[in-house]
Amino acid sequence: MKFLKKNWGNLLFLVAIALLMIPQTRMPIQVFVQRIISFSPSEVPEEEQTIVTDFNWTLANLDGTSNELATSKGKVTIINFWATWCAPCVAEMPAFQNLYDAFGDRVDFYFVSNETPETLQAFLDKNNYTFPVQRYITAPPGQLKAEGLPTTFVLSKSGKTVVKKVGAADWDNEKVKEMLVALLAG
Repeated sequence: MKFLKKNWGNLLFLVAIALLMIPQTRMPIQVFVQRIISFSPSEVPEEEQTIVTDFNWTLANLDGTSNELATSKGKVTIINFWATWCAPCVAEMPAFQNLYDAFGDRVDFYFVSNETPETLQAFLDKNNYTFPVQRYITAPPGQLKAEGLPTTFVLSKSGKTVVKKVGAADWDNEKVKEMLVALLAG
């Protein structure tokens, strides 16, 4: 008993390490931690906002039909690069679902992954997500290249990159909603 009292911190640390080594427990733990440490994404300062001029990007919906980013030119657009195996990506998906539920009829959403349609559909079904998921057919325009997963861009109607966030963020908060309302009005 004296050993446990003296070494409880070390034992707890070893248990945590063991849980992180087991694939079935690693992902839920990583997702949980990512949700705790995720904050609202910051807007790119006005002087650093780039304008996306190339909207020539062909994507495929999960049913195989093609989808062109060009249809979103002149609209407020959110583009998220993600994967089902990426813990930070998975951590932000509930917030994105809520944002899509609130703005999906006014903002164009693109959730882009390179995984198979079957893998992506299984993930959506398991989590009851209804947001639109696309796969690459052609490479994204240079101004929209992902530097890591997840990477999310928020574009204004004029194509300005208002947000470029690499890593998980909390997308379901008043700051983001107010930003989208302002972008839709402008």
